[in-house]
Amino acid sequence: MSATPLPTGIVTFLFSDIEGSTKLTERLGASRYGSLLELHRRALREAFGRHGGIEVGTEGDSFFVVFENPVSAVAAASDGQRALAATGWPDGAVIRVRMGIHTGEGVLVDGSYVGPDVNRAARIAGAGHGGQVLVSEATTTLVGGTLPDGVQLRTLGEHRLKDLRSERLCQLDVAGLPTAFAPIRSLDARPNNLPTQLTSFVGRQREVSAVLRLLETARLVTLTGPGGTGKTRLGLQVAAESVGRFADGVTFVPLATITDPGLVASTIASAIGLPDTGGRPPRDRLVDHLRDREHLLFLDNFEQVTAAAPLVADLLREAPRLQVLVSSRIILRLSGEQEYPVPPLELPDGTRGRLELEALSLNPAVELFVDRARAVRPDFALGAANAQAVASIVARLDGLPLAIELAAARSRLLTPDAMLKRLTRRLDLLQGAMRDLPERQQTLRGAIAWSHDLLSPPERRLFARFSVFVGGAALAEAEEVCGPPEELGRDVLDGMEALVEHSLVRPVESKGEPRFAMLATIGEFAAEQLAASGERDEIRRRHAATFLALAERAAPELTASDRRAWLDRLEEELDNLRAVRTWAVETGDAETGLRLVAAVWRFWQSHGHLAEGRDTADVLLALTAPPALDDIRLAALEAAGGICYWQGDFIDAGKRYAEVLEIRRGRSEPGPLAEALYNLSFIELFGNADTARAEELGREALELYRGLGDRPGIAKAQWELANVARDRHDVQAARGFLAEAIPALRSLEDAFLLGWALFTSAQVEARAGDLELSHARYLEALGIWVDAGDRSGIVLVLDGLAIDALLEGDPERAARLSGAVAALEKSTGTGLNPANRVIFGFDPAVLRDDPGTSAAWQDGTQLTEAEAIAYARTAPAVAHAAGESRTVSGT
Repeated sequence: MSATPLPTGIVTFLFSDIEGSTKLTERLGASRYGSLLELHRRALREAFGRHGGIEVGTEGDSFFVVFENPVSAVAAASDGQRALAATGWPDGAVIRVRMGIHTGEGVLVDGSYVGPDVNRAARIAGAGHGGQVLVSEATTTLVGGTLPDGVQLRTLGEHRLKDLRSERLCQLDVAGLPTAFAPIRSLDARPNNLPTQLTSFVGRQREVSAVLRLLETARLVTLTGPGGTGKTRLGLQVAAESVGRFADGVTFVPLATITDPGLVASTIASAIGLPDTGGRPPRDRLVDHLRDREHLLFLDNFEQVTAAAPLVADLLREAPRLQVLVSSRIILRLSGEQEYPVPPLELPDGTRGRLELEALSLNPAVELFVDRARAVRPDFALGAANAQAVASIVARLDGLPLAIELAAARSRLLTPDAMLKRLTRRLDLLQGAMRDLPERQQTLRGAIAWSHDLLSPPERRLFARFSVFVGGAALAEAEEVCGPPEELGRDVLDGMEALVEHSLVRPVESKGEPRFAMLATIGEFAAEQLAASGERDEIRRRHAATFLALAERAAPELTASDRRAWLDRLEEELDNLRAVRTWAVETGDAETGLRLVAAVWRFWQSHGHLAEGRDTADVLLALTAPPALDDIRLAALEAAGGICYWQGDFIDAGKRYAEVLEIRRGRSEPGPLAEALYNLSFIELFGNADTARAEELGREALELYRGLGDRPGIAKAQWELANVARDRHDVQAARGFLAEAIPALRSLEDAFLLGWALFTSAQVEARAGDLELSHARYLEALGIWVDAGDRSGIVLVLDGLAIDALLEGDPERAARLSGAVAALEKSTGTGLNPANRVIFGFDPAVLRDDPGTSAAWQDGTQLTEAEAIAYARTAPAVAHAAGESRTVSGT
C-alpha cells in the first residue's frame, strides 16, 4: 500500500496480473518463479510511477493502481507492456501480463476504494489475455485524441462481462508489440442466453462463491427462499461465473409465467433453441439433445411447477454431464439435491460514530440501497446526515433485495428520513396481517403494500387489474382489459407511467407499441388486491375475450403477405393465450376454447408449437359444448386435424378430417363442405397413397368452389389436383392445374398457398427434366418462406434443392444441402419431408453414409439456417444438360 494519499472523485483504475502464473510456478519452482515475479514488479512499478500511478495494493502477481488522469493510465499501461517485452527473462520463460483500465468514481472506505467502478475495472482486466490491454468506453471517451506516440485504441465492440452487464471495450495497440489476441473472455465466448442486466450485482459475492462450490460436487443445486430474496439475480450471477466451465453452454429457463407442469419440458427446449419436432415428446427431445453434452440449466421460479420435478430427475439421470441450478420457494425433493437457502443481505451492526459511516459503505444491504437510489437520483450519496436513516430502512426490510429496491426507488421524491417515517408506519400496520406466511414474506408484503398505498385510487385499481396479464401486455390490450378512463378514473397510459415510476410495473422491449410487465412477486400482491376487489372474475373474462379477439383478428393474416408480423405478435402473447385456455377450462367456457383453437392453429404450426397446440386442442375439444356451438366445434376439429397433419400423423389427422366431412355432407353449406373435401384429399394422397380417392375428393371440392365463384378456393383445389397428378407422374396434367393456380394466387396475394404451389411446380419440373425452371421455382418459394419466417417451408424447399442438385450431377452440393436439412428438420416441427421424398425415391441417408459425400453432408449439418439459405441461393457449380433427367432412386 502506498503512503501517497489516494485521490477521490473521478479517477482511473488499472488492474493487471500475469497470465498462466500457476503453470509457470509449477514448471520453474517457487524460487525461480519468485525471481521472475520480482523482475515483473520492478518493470511495472517504474512504468506506473513514471506516469503518476499510485499503487493501491498488490496480491500475488497482480497490481491495483489508480491515476488521476486517464491519459496517464493509458501511457503507463503502454510503457509497462513495452518494458515487459524488453525484459530478458531467464530460464526461457516469457511473462505476459493482461491489464484493464476503467474510469469512474473513487470512493474511499478504510483506506481503500469500494464501489461498482472498482469491480468494473477488475472485470475488464479479467476478460483479457496476456499482453493485452483492455480499456472501457468511459476511459476511451475521456482520452479522446490525446494518445501517446505509437499507441492507438482499437474498438472491439460491445461485450457482456461476468457481472451480466454490457461494456463497449477498446484494445490498446502499442507499436512493435503483438496486437492479435484470442477472443476476449466475455460471456459471449460460450453458448448462453443469460439476459443482460441494467443494474450492478451488489453484495452477494460470498453467496456466489458458496453456490459455485456446491456445483463442484452436486449436480442439482436448489436456491430456496421466499419471494424477494434475490434468488433469480444470485442464480444468474452464478450461471455467468460458470459459463467457462461448461463446454456446451449455459441456458436460463424463466418459468415465472408457466403454471402448467406439462409445459416445463417444452419451455426448456425452447430456451435451449430446440423447437418442437414432428410430434416427439419434448422430454425425449431434451434427453437426446443433452445426453452427451456438458451443460448447465438454470430453472428459475420452479415453485409453481413442482409436479415437473420428475422431469429434472430424468434429465439428470439420462444426461450424465448435465448440471441443474434451480430457484424455488421450496425444494424439489429429488435424490442428490443440494439445497442452498438464500439468506437476506447482511445488515449493519448498529454501531454509532465516525466508524459507522465507513462500515455502512461496505455493508451489502446499504450498498444495494445506495446503488439503486443513484439510479433514480444521480446525486444521491451516503453521508453523516442520512446514514442512520438508510441503515434503519434496510434493517426494517430485513435485508430483502426486492424490498430494498422498492424503497430506494422512492429516493426520487423522498429523503431517507422521510422515507423511514412512512415505511415504519406502514410496516407496523401490516405486521401479523398474514401470520401463516414466513416473517420475511410479511416484511416484503409490507414493502410492496407501502408502495401500493402511495398510489392514487385509480392507480391502485389499474395495478390490481393489470395483474391478470401473464408475461405482460401491450398498451392496447391493457386499455381493453383494465377499462376506459371513465371507469378507472384515469387514462391507462398515464396510469402505467405512474406504476413504472413506483417500480411496480416495468416497461419491456417490444417490436410494436409500448409493453409493460410486473415482477412475479409484485404480480402476486396485485392479484390479491384484484381478488379482494370482487372484480377478479370480470377482469379475467375481459382478458380472455380480449386475447381471443386478438387471435381471431390475426387468424386470416397468418397466411397473408405480412404474416410474419402477426406470427411474431402471437408469439409475444403466447403466455396470455395460454391463460385463455386456462380460463376456458376452469369456467367450462367451451365457446372461448374452441374459437381459440380454430384461430391460432396456424401460429402453432408455423412457430414450432405443434405439441402444445395438439394438447390444447385435445383438452378444449373435450369441453362439453351445446348444439349451438356445433359450427365452432367443427372449426376447432378441423384445426386439430391440421395440427396432426403437419406433425405427419396422417392417421389422427384423417380421423378428424373424416368426422368433419361426414357432418358437412349432412348440411347445405357448399363452402365448408369444399374445405372438408380439400383437407381430407391430402390425407388420402400422403397418408394412404390413394391418388384415385384424393383426385375424387379434390375434383368435388373444385366444383363446389367454382359454383360459389370462390377464387382462392378454386386455386387451392387446383393446387391439390396438381399434387395428385405429380404423384401419378402426369406432368402435363400437373402443369395445366398449376398454370391456372399460380397466376390466381399471385393476383390474390395469397403468399402462403403461392409458396406451396411454387414448391409443387418445382417438383413437377424436376420430374419433367427442366431443372433450370425447377431451381427457379424453389428459390422463389424459398424467398416467400424466408420473408414469412416459416421454418417448415424453408426446410422442405432446401430438401427439394438437394434433390435437384443430385439430378444435376452434383452429389457434393446435394449432400451439403441434405446435411443442412437433417439439422434443420429437428427444429421445424413438421413431419412432411418423408412424404415428399417418396416422389423421387430420395433417401438422404445414402448421401450421409457414402464415403464420397459424407464429408460434405457433415459440413452441411454445421451450417446455420442463414448459411444454409445463402448456400442454397448460390448458383449450382455443375450445369445440367437441357432436358436431361437422372433418377435418384436408391441414392
